[in-house]
Amino acid sequence: MSTFALAVRDSNTMLRRNLLHARRYPSMTLNLLLTPIMMLLLFVYIFGDVMSAGIGGANRSDYIAYIVPGILMMTIGSTVIGAAVSVSTDMTEGIIARFRTMAIHRGSVIIGHVVGSVLQVLASLVLVGAVAVAIGFRSTDATVLEWLAAFGLLALFATALTWIAVGMGLASPNAEAAGNMAMPLILLPLISSAFIPADTMPGWFRPIAEYQPFTPAIETLRGLLLGTEIGHNGWLALAWCLALSALGYYWSKAQFNSDPK
Repeated sequence: MSTFALAVRDSNTMLRRNLLHARRYPSMTLNLLLTPIMMLLLFVYIFGDVMSAGIGGANRSDYIAYIVPGILMMTIGSTVIGAAVSVSTDMTEGIIARFRTMAIHRGSVIIGHVVGSVLQVLASLVLVGAVAVAIGFRSTDATVLEWLAAFGLLALFATALTWIAVGMGLASPNAEAAGNMAMPLILLPLISSAFIPADTMPGWFRPIAEYQPFTPAIETLRGLLLGTEIGHNGWLALAWCLALSALGYYWSKAQFNSDPK
């Protein structure tokens, strides 16, 4: 069997392992999903009218359209924390040490975690999207190509953050530390354009909000789904996705291939 075929076979085995684990213990994914869903309901039903006036909207439905792309990106950031915790758990419980002694492709363990996490993220996005539609979100102007581009952006961003989360899990001494280290993936959307336009923020803070990873991705998703101006945000979002993917991949690879302590 060729090296590539061996890698595909073993990665598929590790993917099935991680999906079975997620199915048997769904509490982690469900708990992480509560944050974006609660934020969506809170900002729509409690602050919706006030926030809509702040962005120049006529009523709450305008704010629903504005906030949903940001909530979808927040869903990615919150869900991939499960990957960090899962990888760290495998490291501390000794299963990784066992895999190192077996005749399997070395990188398949990490690939299984990454692909499994991305699939869980996409399932979470479908659930949050369904909640958004149920409370009034509509995207009537988006074409089929724009919907496909939006899905591609979400998948690419999920892959990038998953690699970062896997690196965090490998670098953490235990699962609790991994969850704490990955908390910025939830907090960063709060200081982006997810809830209010970046140009309404204080001048000293605006560059931080504009050029962090989430804001360009959120603005690109808004442009694809709602027809707003994308401008340079599309290129910035793509650059962030590629940079984070590369960083997370090489960081995870270095951590996994290092000698066990």
